Order: sequence, then C-alpha cells, then structure tokens
Amino acid sequence: MSDYMVRMTAAGAQIRAFAVTSRNLVETARKVHNTSPVVSAALGRLMSGGVMMGAMLKGEKDLLTLQVSGDGPVKGMTVTADGKGNVKGYAIEPQAMLPPSPAGKLDVGGAVGRGMLRVIKDMGLKEPYVGQTDLQTGEIADDLTYYFASSEQVPSSVGLGVLMERDNTVRAAGGFIVQLMPFVEEGTIARLEQNLAAFSTVTQVLDEGKSPEEMLGLLLAGMEPETLETLPVQFHCSCDKKRVEKAIISIGKKEIGEMISEGKEIEVNCHFCNTSYQFTVEELKGLLKR
Repeated sequence: MSDYMVRMTAAGAQIRAFAVTSRNLVETARKVHNTSPVVSAALGRLMSGGVMMGAMLKGEKDLLTLQVSGDGPVKGMTVTADGKGNVKGYAIEPQAMLPPSPAGKLDVGGAVGRGMLRVIKDMGLKEPYVGQTDLQTGEIADDLTYYFASSEQVPSSVGLGVLMERDNTVRAAGGFIVQLMPFVEEGTIARLEQNLAAFSTVTQVLDEGKSPEEMLGLLLAGMEPETLETLPVQFHCSCDKKRVEKAIISIGKKEIGEMISEGKEIEVNCHFCNTSYQFTVEELKGLLKR
C-alpha cells in the first residue's frame, strides 16, 4: 500500500478526523538516518503525527515544525511538514538503544524521556506561532493529545504506531487524529468514547491490512463519516546546493574567509535527509564575492 492520508468529518461536522498510512516514509527515514528500532518507532510516530498536522495548515507555503527535546538517550527529534503531504525529520541520536519495555515492546517513552514539545507554525506572518507543552509520557501520541487540549483548546484523540520487522525494517506505520468541534453534542462525545474504547491499536489495525478509511470507519462508526480529501504523503527534503549556498553566505564574510584561508574543501550535511554537499575553495571564493 502506498502512503496516503485521508481527511473526514462525522456527525454533521461535529468531528473532524485524519488518518494516515506511512510505512514507506518511515522506512525511508530509517534508511536515511540508519535509526535503531526504538528511534525508528519514535521518529516514525512524530513524522506520522506531523504530516497529519501539516494537513491542517491553510496557506500554500505554511510550514509546521515539531520539536521534541527530552532527557532520554535519543535526546531530541525534529520534524517538518507542509500542507501538501511532505514531511521530513531526524533524531539527534539516531542509533540510541534501549531494552524493551516491561510489556516487551519498544520503549519509545523511555528513549524520549521527560522534556518539552514545541509546535512551530510558520504562516508567513512576522513571527511564527509557537506552542510549548511538557511531555506527558514521551510516547508522542499522548503528548500531541495534551498539546491540542492545552495550547489550542481542541479536545483531541491521537493514535500513532510503528511496527518493526525482525530485521529492523518497518512493517507498518501510521496513525489518526480525531478532534471535537466547539458545537459538539454530548451524544456524539459518548459515541466517540465508545468507539475509542473498542479500538485496538494503530499497529494492529494497520497490520491487519486496513486502510486509513477503514481505520476512521472504526473510530467514527455510527456517526455518518464523510471523506473530504485523500492526499499522498512522502518523506521529502527540499534541500539542494543553492539553498546550502545561501546558508553559507548567511554566516558572514569573516567565517567564509576563514574557511578559504584553511585551503580545504568543506562539506555541509543536511540534518533532515543526510545529504552532503561539497564546496571547493574556488566555490567559497565565489560565495564571498556574492
């Protein structure tokens, strides 16, 4: 199944909901960053949540960034998404390892630890919107649920999951975000709570071969869900040599001059996609003139 996201409403638009299947983009990130299984799970959850939150952006050039910083061995993760289904991300310590949790599962909460979640929305205004909350569990879904309630005052349920194969490749990945609108009725809330209680887990549902539509069909059962949009999603980094040139220019003439005086080729690495760009001394001289 190719990666894609679906957006729905239910109960006469009292509920809005998103669901995504993201195995390929999480596997791409695993390969790009050579992540350990627990980091693959943590980063995969954050990217799956990020790509759905990106779909909530309204502007063509709006960007969403999720930053998790914790005292666990992974130290932190950053994910950026747009409204077109593109997402990218990296972990500070991609090879961090941790024993399984007492339940025998990947200990994402232990790997992330205690810390902060920052949500940055760049919507073309003078200053970006920044929301910040304490991590609740480090399991990512709980932390995004708490963020929506505390920073955006939108009661939400977030489910995220990444299932790994024995060879440490990604078997399944995805998630959902279900949100209540301000005019929601008590009966709708009660039915949603009932459906959530009956729902197993994101990984189990995806591993059974169910689609994002079927996932939301379970969560929104009995509430007349209506599909508004389906959108392909992918791991995509917009970096290229010209963007890196601008970044080098921005550090200033003095620093570029010092690089030139060392007489060596320099290498600049993109955190998000791990691509390296080389610049010769002659190229650096050209940038200095610009």
